[in-house]
Amino acid sequence: MSPPSRDDSPFLTGSRMGSMPLVEENLPIRRLEISDHKKGFVELLSQLTVCPPLSESEFQARFSEIANLGDSHYICVVEDPTTERIIGTGSVFIEKKFIRGGSKVGHVEDVVVAKSARGLHLGQRIVKHLVDHAKAAGCYKVVLACAPELREFYEKCGFVEKNVQMTVYF
Repeated sequence: MSPPSRDDSPFLTGSRMGSMPLVEENLPIRRLEISDHKKGFVELLSQLTVCPPLSESEFQARFSEIANLGDSHYICVVEDPTTERIIGTGSVFIEKKFIRGGSKVGHVEDVVVAKSARGLHLGQRIVKHLVDHAKAAGCYKVVLACAPELREFYEKCGFVEKNVQMTVYF
């Protein structure tokens, strides 16, 4: 019998005979691991933005760079244990400031949940996890930028609209 596809997972589609119910304990949030390349991490990011494939060596090199930053750049994932695929991710990096007495600001980036897993509140759990990480790191605030259609989602996560974001692309 072949393993279930991402869309066949009992964790994503409801209960099936012999499967565990969908509960938070079955879908824990954890730190990105080097083995997550083979579990579809980069492919999941392509559901968010332009994200061409990375070779194993390219992924390992970038993973090492980010790992060397310690808790200042934290990437978390949610793995479906049935399919061993990454179905959610997000990151927060901690910016050290001179203002406010040498304070810190958390920047949330790259939050995405697999299309097949949306509606299960994984995104809200991921955002809360990232905010909690930033708070524990001593940040006085957490910021993020999002598309207008995601404003309501982030408001449900406790964010309020403030200022305007500007961007220059290269």
